[in-house]
Amino acid sequence: MSHRAVPSSEPDRQSDVEGLLGALRAATPARVGLGRAGAGLPTAAMLEFQLAHAKARDAVWAELDTEALRAALPGPSLVIASAAPDRRTFLLDPERGRRLDPHGAPLPQTRADLAILIADGLCAAAVQAQAPLLLRALLPRLEGWRMAPLVVARQGRVALGDAVGDALGARAVLVLLGERPGLSAADSLGAYLTWDPRPGRRDHERNCVSNIREPGGLSPPQAAEKLAWLLHEARRLGFTGVDLKDRQDAAPLMPPASPQIAPPTPHGGD
Repeated sequence: MSHRAVPSSEPDRQSDVEGLLGALRAATPARVGLGRAGAGLPTAAMLEFQLAHAKARDAVWAELDTEALRAALPGPSLVIASAAPDRRTFLLDPERGRRLDPHGAPLPQTRADLAILIADGLCAAAVQAQAPLLLRALLPRLEGWRMAPLVVARQGRVALGDAVGDALGARAVLVLLGERPGLSAADSLGAYLTWDPRPGRRDHERNCVSNIREPGGLSPPQAAEKLAWLLHEARRLGFTGVDLKDRQDAAPLMPPASPQIAPPTPHGGD
């Protein structure tokens, strides 16, 4: 009995796998289907990984250029520091980055609706690149809001905004800071919104919009739309956090306009 040879389908399967991996690589910056060389990664993939890791480490240790940042911001600003005197202390003792420098000058009382804190967080490069773009897109959307002067902080973490908002007498605080860099992005900005800021607020009492970067994340104009919606809803409801759900697509946004900047009053004023 004769047997006819059946053509192997291995080349077709290999082509299908490569096509699938190609589609995945085009859809994500994640490392997909890197291949192998013996029991390890190919040399090129390993070198790319080591370079990304080095960039992430550099981003964490980089210092914020406050003067260059202030020059790029769309409005007057103040510079403050947290209780962490240097970058090493900031990284090793996170609690200090959540408190104001006890030896710093007092912040002015403003009676503003919103205070905005721009802090280095864990990635100063993200703040330098993304924060000015985000604010230029966001501020025109805050029609009717009285704004405190922008505050730039060195060695700051999210909860530092609670102390800043409380000191300024603001009804809400928005904190923009660099997110922890990853192996595919070392310039991602995060935005944290808290209604009625005061020391002791918890993370579940905030709303967060993360991965603000372009390309590869939420663009500054897109993030500005989302934050404007959350801010208007927070003012309407009187709270932020887990009870303020992101239903941006269910309601139109306010049209862009020019916000009012609240002049500071002397410290301790009503």
